Amino acid sequence: MELGLYISIGIYFLIMLGIGLYGYLNTEKDVAGFMLGGRQLSPAVTALSAGASDMSGWMLMGLPGVVFLTGISGGWIAIGLTIGAYFNYRLLAPRLRLYTEHLKDAVTIPEYLERRFDDKSHLLRILCAFVIILFFAIYTTSGVVAGGKLFESVFNIDYEIGLYLTAGVVVAYSTFGGFMAVSTTDFIQGCIMLVALILVPYVAFTNTGGFDAINTELIKMPADMLSMTSVSTIAIISALSWGLGYFGQPHIIVRFMAIRSVSDLTSARRIGMTWMILSITGAVLVGLIGSAYVSSKGINLADPETIFIHLANTLFHPLVSGFLLAAILAAIMSTISSQLLVASSSITEDVYYTFIRPKASEAERLIVGRAAVVGVALIAVFLAHDRDNSILSLVSNAWAGFGSAFGPVILISLFWSRMTLAGAIAGMAAGALTVLLWLALPVQINGQSLSSYVYELVPGFIIASAVTFLVSLLTQASPHLVEAHERASQKLNEYA
Repeated sequence: MELGLYISIGIYFLIMLGIGLYGYLNTEKDVAGFMLGGRQLSPAVTALSAGASDMSGWMLMGLPGVVFLTGISGGWIAIGLTIGAYFNYRLLAPRLRLYTEHLKDAVTIPEYLERRFDDKSHLLRILCAFVIILFFAIYTTSGVVAGGKLFESVFNIDYEIGLYLTAGVVVAYSTFGGFMAVSTTDFIQGCIMLVALILVPYVAFTNTGGFDAINTELIKMPADMLSMTSVSTIAIISALSWGLGYFGQPHIIVRFMAIRSVSDLTSARRIGMTWMILSITGAVLVGLIGSAYVSSKGINLADPETIFIHLANTLFHPLVSGFLLAAILAAIMSTISSQLLVASSSITEDVYYTFIRPKASEAERLIVGRAAVVGVALIAVFLAHDRDNSILSLVSNAWAGFGSAFGPVILISLFWSRMTLAGAIAGMAAGALTVLLWLALPVQINGQSLSSYVYELVPGFIIASAVTFLVSLLTQASPHLVEAHERASQKLNEYA
């Protein structure tokens, strides 16, 4: 049995490494090529790479685990994410694609914001780099933890060895292939994830005995497994607020910057939303049907976040199981690789090139970028050594941090010509600080910690938005920046 699993996983690893080599041989050897693939992504690759880098291991492990424990009320997160992803395509994507090219071909989010506000002090860029490095360290850790749990559960490989195996393969193809390799592997990984999230719940459904059998098992469990309103209004708002996080996720919105043209975004949106709705529905069904399945078989599942792994191992031939488990690796690696590349670009462009070596050559910056990929990965592996880390908890913390710090600032900067540099700095700092304090303060509401009572993204996004508007109104916007913003808006209207 294990031989079939090893064969499938081994083939998957070889394909990913091969794509990394292909990306290395076919990408322009400059910073723009390494960081954005020369802005040549097709709509399909844009959509599926954005989706795959977004969902990560939490969609095959974290979300099914929540639904396994709480029932379909855990699906509020899925609804919030779907709404948020749609508006991310409609509101943010076209303007960001246009403006980043308009502003001297900005290749990173910090670079875009610095040029948008003509920040000669580089203070905004420093703050951006701090936020990216801090929260990507947490986010990347969640993926490495998922990889460690996967290898431990399936192959009985030591958890720590699993961490290094997961990180090692990702670092290999990300370091050499750059953005094009990462996006291409994400496209393939997105396809694998979709097939797995349709196949596993369907087979589990038939093996449990259909609707009546599943309903019978769920009724035996804690009340309200089949109720969407079994949680409080505050809990529903917290779950839906996950959608707000999309506007500030650098590893996702960088895909919009790299697409061939603004006109391609319509096709990308249709492909991306179809993929997302099917995949996230499958993830919810894995948790719900999986809960009924283990109950009917009298199985005691120690870790709810491994329900997908259990179903894949139990219900399928080893060769097929290997393919399905590769879907988890696909989800994990697609997100880690994207995060490593964005963190690397920030370290290279926003720290090294801006402050340490302003005269560094393209070749030198490429070396630094690749070294940064390795460095961030090592930090993530170090943080992941705590076996008790929850995948969903790590993801939620990082998602809230990015959503609060970057989301309001980027959105407002794209739509409001009167926004000022001071407003951007104050808003970003307020968003990041609110999330960190919400997680750390020893304050309780109704006997619950702040983050347990309401998701930290809610206060973070609201406070960051309010501070950005207020400080911008209290400070003077540069007339030439207002004019430049309005010219860019006019150009976008011409595209539309």
